[in-house]
Amino acid sequence: MKQASINDKVAHFFTLSRSITLELACLDLEGVLIPEIWIEFANKTGIEELKATTRDIPDYDVLMKQRLKILKDNGLKLDDIQEVIATLKPLDGAVEFVDWLRERFQVVILSDTFYDFAQPLMRQLGFPTLLCHKLEVNDEGFITDYKLRQVDPKRQSIKAFHSLKYRCIAAGDSYNDTTMLGEAEAGILFKSPENVIAEFPQYPAVHEYEDLKREFIKASVRNLSL
Repeated sequence: MKQASINDKVAHFFTLSRSITLELACLDLEGVLIPEIWIEFANKTGIEELKATTRDIPDYDVLMKQRLKILKDNGLKLDDIQEVIATLKPLDGAVEFVDWLRERFQVVILSDTFYDFAQPLMRQLGFPTLLCHKLEVNDEGFITDYKLRQVDPKRQSIKAFHSLKYRCIAAGDSYNDTTMLGEAEAGILFKSPENVIAEFPQYPAVHEYEDLKREFIKASVRNLSL
């Protein structure tokens, strides 16, 4: 009799497990939750070419090689960039938005920034999980190269989450986010420039966090409880 009771409980557990939908909120970082670091650094140094981002140049390797050359030509080090980052804060409303998401989803940041940059701003956001890249820096403090976590890392992350049986809702602002949005069950453009919105009309485009909340609620299969 006791064994039958245990078996019934196990069967009930697996029935419940099959009915639970596990959802991840996957967010880009720069332009979505924090200022664009390279633009802020360009403002500080007065080097206009450093204002280019993935909103302007879709090929990330081309963009990064351009940035590293500019740094080298101007004798700028990692410390110079980190000094500017230390003065930055998350975008208005970003902290509250991340807190709102955490109550409803597991939250992962999928970014093309670098761990060498992100620490001060991630602290202000409450240290959500961050998957990004790493810089190579020589003994003199100059950035010599960058190492991607993998090719097309945002999309590959979504695929990996799918293999773990997570359903993904993704939001980003730039060209380098669009493969992530396409791989997710739902993709949302947030604070995107008009050129990106025009090229990817299949994704809803919003510019305020309250509207982004509504898009997450609409995209969630659990929306009646959110």
